[in-house]
Amino acid sequence: MIRKMLAVGVVAVLGGMVVAADLKSGPQSGEKVPGPFHPLNINGEKAGQKNCLFCSNGDNPVAVVFARNADDPALKKLIAALDTATDKNAKAEMGSFVVYLSAEDTLEAKLKAQVSDAKYKKIVLSIESPEGPSKYNIAKDADVTVLLYRERVVAANYAFAKGKLTEDDVTKIVADVSKIVK
Repeated sequence: MIRKMLAVGVVAVLGGMVVAADLKSGPQSGEKVPGPFHPLNINGEKAGQKNCLFCSNGDNPVAVVFARNADDPALKKLIAALDTATDKNAKAEMGSFVVYLSAEDTLEAKLKAQVSDAKYKKIVLSIESPEGPSKYNIAKDADVTVLLYRERVVAANYAFAKGKLTEDDVTKIVADVSKIVK
């Protein structure tokens, strides 16, 4: 009886791991990026305005992050690393932005403080509704979705459930910037 219960528990845990590994969010590698949307920009040239960051970056190489939790330390490391990669690849006209999917009243002030504290050089933080831009199909279970694209075609896609983004993932994502910068 105990063995059967343990076996069921192991299958349930492993089943959950398969689901997490198979989490799909946003356009996948090889697909076109769905197009314009207008989040509220927190910093950058259009700070305080709703502006299309997809449009601003055109066919240039772009790293975009869709995130739900502004307090995630691993996410903050990813943002800082992508900001550094974007600055390093300025000659390639690389762009990067983060779209927080939230209706939290205090998020704008929190993100302004983050921008001030981190002193980002290139990356733009923005806010969109919790559902995200509809054509992008950001999964509700994805706490962080990262798209690396060039000429508006996705070269790499990463999706992480809440609490699953790690420092190793940050390293891999930043290494994969080479897929979009020539």
